[in-house]
Amino acid sequence: MAVTGSLGTWQLSRAAEKQALEDLIEARASLPAWDEQTLTQTQDLNAGLHRPVRLQGEWVSENSVFLDNRPMGGHSGFILVTPLRLKGDDQSILVQRGWVPRDFGDRTRVPAVATPTGLVTVAGRLAPPPSQLFELGEAQPGAIRQNIVLPAFATETGLALMQASVLQTGPPDAALQRDWPRFAAGVAKHQGYAFQWFAMCTTTAALYLWFQFISPRRKRRTDGPEFR
Repeated sequence: MAVTGSLGTWQLSRAAEKQALEDLIEARASLPAWDEQTLTQTQDLNAGLHRPVRLQGEWVSENSVFLDNRPMGGHSGFILVTPLRLKGDDQSILVQRGWVPRDFGDRTRVPAVATPTGLVTVAGRLAPPPSQLFELGEAQPGAIRQNIVLPAFATETGLALMQASVLQTGPPDAALQRDWPRFAAGVAKHQGYAFQWFAMCTTTAALYLWFQFISPRRKRRTDGPEFR
């Protein structure tokens, strides 16, 4: 009972931690947007994750990458990632511009997506670098890739890449969808585990009471003199 009860309590504490994380992310999402100057002057980018940004810069379109095996809305496709060289600075940041379906007739073909030239303004939210998927062997260069490893990609492109990325928001355009999933820390999962552990604890306590106290007392009554 002590073990199952403590495990249930631990799961509730984990749920509280995850709920605090979700609350923090929602609070950051309502903060004023950072511009490129604020972003480049920030020492700890982790402190700004999930908050809005509105950045000016120029696309480095020749270094665009289509990240493979990235589903959206139940469909398989690519996430288009393009570096944005920030205005007035040598630093660049990867922008996850949106999702495009893949051509299953020719898996080596990349979709045609127009990339504006000159100074652009990109609205989005600050995010960690693009997620890493399991990959057999070493990463291969090219327009279609499974993953982007920031240090290696910075060396390959010669760009001074920031240790973060931007999820571009706004309405979808003719080629790109931006139905990014809402962050979920898994609060309900830990609450469900806690319920299971407390249910086991309650069941164990009930069985203990039955076999140690209730059942022996009932047996003594049935074995009493009046039943002999």
